[in-house]
Amino acid sequence: MIHASPDTESDTDALSPIIFCGAGPGDPDLITVKGQQALAAADLVVYAGSLVPEALLKWTRPDCRHLSSAGLHLDEMVSAMVDAWRAGKKVVRLHTGDPSLYGAIFEQMVKLSHRNIPYTVIPGVTAAFAAAAALGVEYTLPEVSQTLILTRLAGRTPVPETESLASLAAHRATMAIYLSISMVDEMTRILSKAYGSGAACAVAYRASQPDQKILWTTIGKLAETVKKEKITRTALVVVGRVLDVSLSTLVHHSKLYDRHFAHGYREAEDRR
Repeated sequence: MIHASPDTESDTDALSPIIFCGAGPGDPDLITVKGQQALAAADLVVYAGSLVPEALLKWTRPDCRHLSSAGLHLDEMVSAMVDAWRAGKKVVRLHTGDPSLYGAIFEQMVKLSHRNIPYTVIPGVTAAFAAAAALGVEYTLPEVSQTLILTRLAGRTPVPETESLASLAAHRATMAIYLSISMVDEMTRILSKAYGSGAACAVAYRASQPDQKILWTTIGKLAETVKKEKITRTALVVVGRVLDVSLSTLVHHSKLYDRHFAHGYREAEDRR
């Protein structure tokens, strides 16, 4: 869907919208087909250089300009995209994972909207799902957990009090915690109180990338494990009772594939 202000000037209608594209978790083959096609057609790619591996840029043409946003502030980044767009270039803003999650995408949309410049969004695979694939787990097991919480601890970016880690952990749902590994001591304390220090947890470092590292531990030993492995960034922490269920201990099964249910029920996936 292309977003633009209602009073967009008619002489710009023929120009391609600026594309916000999810790069996925890091493996260049995990970008969507639509995202790959956008990169292949781009004249300018502004990418999150500190987070998006340059391997993703292999999908671009040799004459495509690559601009890392790592050293740019918001206005500089937007100006670079706007200048290229006004020159008739196809512009892709490449975000790590999915741009709607911790991507600071909305503030860029506001800037573009104020300039009457159209934009569109291509979703991407977020790190939580790459971590699940690497761990070999399902986040939503029947009778165990049917809720997945994606959250973070407060750092330079504050978190509303009602969404504090302690408040969310009280639900004891499956939880994937982003952008918080540098505060692992506080995380360990909070999660131990909610889930128990002996509960299983996992750390996915750079999930899907060549140097991926998966660590299984308990919540009580989470901080110790992370420090021993010298992991200080680019890692996701997963907790929840689904981690306690192994291939040999699964008891409850989905009703979707139960042989006692009619085929019509299986087709209605939203009833699960």
